[in-house]
Amino acid sequence: MWALTVAAIIERQGRFLFVEEPDKVTGLPVINQPAGHVEPGESVVEAVVREVREETGLAFTPKDIVGLYPLKAANGCDYFRVCFTGTVPEGAEAAPEDPDILRCHWLSRAELATAALRSGWVLRCLDDALEGRRYPLDLVAEIRIER
Repeated sequence: MWALTVAAIIERQGRFLFVEEPDKVTGLPVINQPAGHVEPGESVVEAVVREVREETGLAFTPKDIVGLYPLKAANGCDYFRVCFTGTVPEGAEAAPEDPDILRCHWLSRAELATAALRSGWVLRCLDDALEGRRYPLDLVAEIRIER
């Protein structure tokens, strides 16, 4: 069974918004896009807006889909990530609402490449976005988790 997740790529002046969180296995800090699980009854678009707000305190406006990414995680679970690009209000400062988020960072691609990452998909999603991969939101707008 796949767990459906979402992630957001948010760019500001050549830097990208990432969150620092403890790794679920080691407890060590890792870098991830603002991301999380789709909750029952929620569309993937609603989920990414909620996750960005919870993890950064910022209002996210999804613009496009970067890609769809299956992942067999180190914990043995299967995840299916829908990655979005979008914007947050210009000049707004990130302030995480989720207590599991240690802090937010605006990082360049080069800085991200040297960071401890939550998974290989963090860099892959950013690289796909930088290559210009974009798909319309209606590709996944009606996907919901029903339980």
